Amino acid sequence: MVKDHRPRRGSMAYYPRKRARSIVARVRTWVDVGRPQLLGFAGYKVGTLHVVRLEDNPNSPLYGQEVSKVATVIEVPPLLVLAVRAYERTPYGLKSIAEVWASELPKDLERVFTPPKESTRQEQERKLSEVRDRISEVRVIVATQPRKAGVGKKKPEVFEVKVGGSPQEALSYALGVLGKEVSVTEVFEVGQYVDVISVTKGKGFSGVVKRFGVKILPRWHKHRKGHRRIGSVGPQAPAIMFTTPFAGQLGFHQRTEYNKRILKIADVQAENINPPGGWPHYGLVRSTYVIVEGTVPGPVKRLVKLRFPVRPRREKREAPKLVFISTQGAGG
Repeated sequence: MVKDHRPRRGSMAYYPRKRARSIVARVRTWVDVGRPQLLGFAGYKVGTLHVVRLEDNPNSPLYGQEVSKVATVIEVPPLLVLAVRAYERTPYGLKSIAEVWASELPKDLERVFTPPKESTRQEQERKLSEVRDRISEVRVIVATQPRKAGVGKKKPEVFEVKVGGSPQEALSYALGVLGKEVSVTEVFEVGQYVDVISVTKGKGFSGVVKRFGVKILPRWHKHRKGHRRIGSVGPQAPAIMFTTPFAGQLGFHQRTEYNKRILKIADVQAENINPPGGWPHYGLVRSTYVIVEGTVPGPVKRLVKLRFPVRPRREKREAPKLVFISTQGAGG
């Protein structure tokens, strides 16, 4: 029988440990809520603070009492709907069959790409009407508006968001909001749970001790070349196992954290959230913000995507009752 229990180094849930393909996270799964609306939103991480709220979990020994929780502030200026894109389901996956772009697009989009000019709006709508019966999924192409936030940048992020409901309901809703702004209050409400998707802080090339938590070897063996290393690479035939800890990239990985509760949605003009002197490394919140219970992956100013939860909780709770929000000592 083994003398000691020694678990493996590092979790197998996060392989391969390489850099994310883009600094903007990609949502691979959308949860349809059964009504025509956007199924996700996005905002910029501002920082963390702590809130005092009433514990509303009946199973908690602190039920009905005041508890202090860490929370994250995310600034969520309105998203601008640039285009509507229709998809058809094929044996090889979804295939784009038609899209309609808004007639007037902001000039900041030229910092990202050149807007399409191949066909007119009438031709795009005509092609969409021809394939209307083949549509199985509708998504909108949206752009963030960083100029309305305190993030201090001009280049918007452009990405797709799926529209809920049946294909025909989703199409009519998407055409109705084409070229308009969509607020976070039209998508989420206070008290519900969301999934947060973002790219974590990048920490560069790191060794096995920091990357996998490998035990530091004794230093007094003069024949050993190094002590912050692995003692053995394990079996080498037919090849070294990919689970063997090696140095490499640490951080800047796309991660999803499930079931983060929205504690508050407010406009900064109505309820100011800014601490004296502004948020460290961010500045001032200038538009609508969301307070999410817990922490969120990524550094300050990183884009965070919110979506409806893929693992929804069963219990139903009322809107959280906040007693106090502290911005003293707020940080990233």
